[in-house]
Amino acid sequence: MTTDVPRLRASSLRALLLAPAGPLNRLEVVESTTSTNDDVVRGLRTEPQVWPDSSLLVAEHQQAGRGRTGRRWVTPPSTSLTCTFVVRPGPAGEGLGWLPLIAGLGVVRALQATAGVPAYLKWPNDVLVAPPAAPSLPGWGELRKVAGVLCDAVQLPDELAVAVGIGVNVSQSEQDLPVPTATSLVLAGARGLDREVLLVALVSALAELSDRWQAGGGLAAASGLAEEVADVCVTLGARVQVELPGGAVLLGRAVRLAADGALVVHGDDGAEHVVHAGDVTHLRPVG
Repeated sequence: MTTDVPRLRASSLRALLLAPAGPLNRLEVVESTTSTNDDVVRGLRTEPQVWPDSSLLVAEHQQAGRGRTGRRWVTPPSTSLTCTFVVRPGPAGEGLGWLPLIAGLGVVRALQATAGVPAYLKWPNDVLVAPPAAPSLPGWGELRKVAGVLCDAVQLPDELAVAVGIGVNVSQSEQDLPVPTATSLVLAGARGLDREVLLVALVSALAELSDRWQAGGGLAAASGLAEEVADVCVTLGARVQVELPGGAVLLGRAVRLAADGALVVHGDDGAEHVVHAGDVTHLRPVG
């Protein structure tokens, strides 16, 4: 049975998060929508002026959320935190490959601060935790996915805007989860399940990280973010299998992040491969 959690209160969230006291320039809370990313992308294309930098759309229930490569992400009402944060980095839009990783870092920090749950990044856009006594699964070990990030870029006449969608599983039971590789904060033993507290921590982390990323011209190394992302990324150092676009499969060890956020894999063929897109599976070390 799903654990009940309080509903989101728009007035309280606006008082805490809207400028001048908070980091947001716009905050909308809706009862239900198909996808917060789809709504924000549509708004950016039709009325870009109403979605400035550091805007946020939050949904009490997202009926048809999207993951990478068109995967669906659906949860029972009021059991997750589903939102889209707007970043408008200017005309260049350099270093966009870092945005899913930086947003994931924001999720990691918010979970550690509010839920007391150690969390980690899986390249390029998953956040993992280790539920107590979780059985080992191939490619996952004891780790499970608790949150995901999806970035949609929108080219405007004079600049680029990015809808940074984030979904965090909060109070789902095992029966609510669609796959055995997923989990929720309640199953991970979180000390707190208040979605408002989590949202405030998440927005604060995202705003601070986004400001640093933009101040560095989208170059994560210049702002110190590349090192901070690498510190929480469990993909680095792991033996991996990467399913590349087009169907090819790459086996090797993930050794570092490239300057643009791509994953550098030392392949079994002895060559280094720079992976910008692909499904990564963590394999057990060999030898």
